[in-house]
Amino acid sequence: MAANPRRNAKGATRKAAQKPAAKTWTFGWVNSLLILAGSIVVIAAATKGYLAVQAIPVRHIDVTGELAHTQKETVEDMVAASLEGGFLKADLNLIRGQLEALPWIYEANVRRRWPNALEIHVAEQFPIARWGEDGFLNHEGGIFRSEQGEKWQDLPLLSGPEGSAPSLVVKYQRLVDLLSPLGLSVTRVAVDERRQVDVVLAGGMQLALGSEQFLERMRRFTTVYRQELAPRRAEIERIDLRYGHGLAVAFAPPQEQQEQEEETSRVAGL
Repeated sequence: MAANPRRNAKGATRKAAQKPAAKTWTFGWVNSLLILAGSIVVIAAATKGYLAVQAIPVRHIDVTGELAHTQKETVEDMVAASLEGGFLKADLNLIRGQLEALPWIYEANVRRRWPNALEIHVAEQFPIARWGEDGFLNHEGGIFRSEQGEKWQDLPLLSGPEGSAPSLVVKYQRLVDLLSPLGLSVTRVAVDERRQVDVVLAGGMQLALGSEQFLERMRRFTTVYRQELAPRRAEIERIDLRYGHGLAVAFAPPQEQQEQEEETSRVAGL
């Protein structure tokens, strides 16, 4: 019986022929190079655009606000001198500070308006009183000066030591609120180094208020004035309110008596 060739092959190991591995090419470095090149192009374009925008000059300066003492041309000229760097380089805080340093400018707001304009809104000082010889006070007690202040010389005069203006303005505003219903108006308020407050009203009446209990003393005055003193308003020279619970009134002498005293004084001087 012939041997089965397959049996004879049992246990034999057949090794399949192996093909050489194919070479693969990776292009990661190419992609990285393309991304880097693209980034450089984008950055260069952005830089060029940024520089181009920075170089845009300011073509328009729009000034708004009610200006009675400051010329718009003055504002425009001051701003224009700070715009040499262009639209984006303009220092808005610096411009605002320069404008608020002008004598009659109380507040300034500055902002950019694309593509090439600046918008400036200014509010002028509103003087409520004179301060010292040549100054003025605004509603917050800020002191400012101006060469064009002749028209405000009829305002009440406030005076006091350095640093006293804000508190004195508050007292003045309280005086106005309390005295206006009585038909009285203030022409002068002064405070000295000891914080003694003296007030002069229109017509010459003087109020000595001292350094304490300002509101309490003024309310006492308004009550007594309304009940007792109003009919003799023209006769009152001075009212001293520096008492705990009262006041002292100094009346001017009657006209006939005053004339006699003046005549006696003239005769005595001969």
